[in-house]
Amino acid sequence: MAKKTGDFFGVHTMSRTRYLAQAGVIAALYAAATLICLLLLQGLAWGPVQFRISEAVCVVAAITPAAIPGLTIGCIIANMANMAIAGTGALGMLDVIFGSLATFAGSVICWRLRNRPALAVGGFVLANALIVPAYLPILLQGLGFYTIPFTDISIDGAYLPMYLFGVVATGIGEAVVMYALGLPLLYALKRAR
Repeated sequence: MAKKTGDFFGVHTMSRTRYLAQAGVIAALYAAATLICLLLLQGLAWGPVQFRISEAVCVVAAITPAAIPGLTIGCIIANMANMAIAGTGALGMLDVIFGSLATFAGSVICWRLRNRPALAVGGFVLANALIVPAYLPILLQGLGFYTIPFTDISIDGAYLPMYLFGVVATGIGEAVVMYALGLPLLYALKRAR
C-alpha cells in the first residue's frame, strides 16, 4: 500500500510539478522577450504593424501543453507591463485581455496541430490576425492615433478600414516572425530533444 501511495505521489506530483515549472519558465521567457522587443523595436512590437520577434517563442506550444498557460500568462504580464511603460491607462486592458486571448487561441491551435508544424504555427498567425485588429483601432484612437501607419489615410470613425488594414498588417508581421524565426526554432528544439 505504501508503494502505491509513493508511486502515486512520485509520478503524479512530479508530473504536475514539471508542468507548472515548464509553464512558469515559458511565461517568464515570453514576457521578458516581449519586453525586450518593446525596448528595441518600440512601435514595431506594439501597434497596427507588428513584428514582435518574441512571438517566435510561441512555437513551444507544439512541444508541450504547458505552453498554453505559460504563453498566455507571459502575454498578460508583458501587456500589463506595456500598459505601465506606454501609459495606455485603462485602454491598455483591451490588449491585456484580447491580446492574451489571441495568444491562448494560437497556443491551443498550435498544440492540437503539433504533428503538422507548418500548420501549427499558423494558429498564431490566424488568431493574432483576426483578434488583435478587432480592438486595436479603439486602443489607437484612444491614444491619439488617427491615421493608418505609413499613410495619410484617416481612421477617425473608420473602424472597418482600420480592422482590415490590421488583419493584413498583423497577419503579415506574425507570419514573417512565425515562419522565418519560429518554425526553424521549432525544428531546432525538436532535434535537441
